[in-house]
Amino acid sequence: MKILAIVAGVIAVACSAAAPTLASAQATRTWVSGVGDDANPCSRTAPCKTFAGAISKTAAGGEINVLDPGGFGAVTITKSITIGTDPALGGILGAASNGVVINAAATDVINLRGLVISSPTIGGSTGLNGIRILNANTVNIENCYIYGDRAGAPNGNGVWLLNTAGTTRLNIANTTISETGVGTTGGAILIKPTGSGAATVSLDHVSLLDNTRGLVVEAAGTTGAVLMVVDNSTIANNTRSGVAIITGATAVNTTITNSSSTNNLTGLYVEGSGGVVRINNNTFTSNVTGLQSVSSGQIISYGTNILEGNTSNGAPTSTIALH
Repeated sequence: MKILAIVAGVIAVACSAAAPTLASAQATRTWVSGVGDDANPCSRTAPCKTFAGAISKTAAGGEINVLDPGGFGAVTITKSITIGTDPALGGILGAASNGVVINAAATDVINLRGLVISSPTIGGSTGLNGIRILNANTVNIENCYIYGDRAGAPNGNGVWLLNTAGTTRLNIANTTISETGVGTTGGAILIKPTGSGAATVSLDHVSLLDNTRGLVVEAAGTTGAVLMVVDNSTIANNTRSGVAIITGATAVNTTITNSSSTNNLTGLYVEGSGGVVRINNNTFTSNVTGLQSVSSGQIISYGTNILEGNTSNGAPTSTIALH
């Protein structure tokens, strides 16, 4: 009996010691629900209430899924993770905060899918953003809707990439960004690496509508290059430039195909000797100025674009015939 008692005591101690490890284990897949609770383990049957509550219980490389439509709060991401579900169910109301902040390792991959990120303060008086990317290897944004509230005078951006070192890849697909920015600042997408930061950007089936600015690259503050491809996208009704490339000698090489830039102040604006934009099979119409290049910026056309119906059409700096 004494032996049994001793063995039982050892087992009890062992179980007690193991309990914290089991309780703190992170799952590869977690869940959030409008009726969840962040005290839950974030399982499908006991989901969490917010993305912030679920991310601490989700392993690196894991996935946070959405069980039902709801608003799941702002979140800061510091590791590889996938957040969201198709079709779109997850909402983020970024009241007085950035909706999503990504500050992960240079090797991390972040996937955001099926999210609706809305805020009367995407911008607001404090200059906040829908998605703010400080550091990551790759950020994929798919099937999302990001919008602000122009009546609330926002001046932030829908998506802002501002890495200071290394190359960050930003891929946005099947996403609409609207009603961001005010005055001369803010807008739908701002690519602005600094220091030695570089960026590789791909936009496919992206709509940038009713913003202050549509797609903007400001690369004068970095020694890193920016490589960008825009395809099958619509950029319309922005009060300033639809697409603006602003750089000095820093290389910004952009290709725009099968897209339209319509009813903006400027359809395409390129400034700086490092700015080179190649355009193929696009429409630039109903803008105040269709094409504009200054300070040795280059707009290279393949002769397949529609450029008409603007107050001033402007012209490419050179045309290359297709072979």
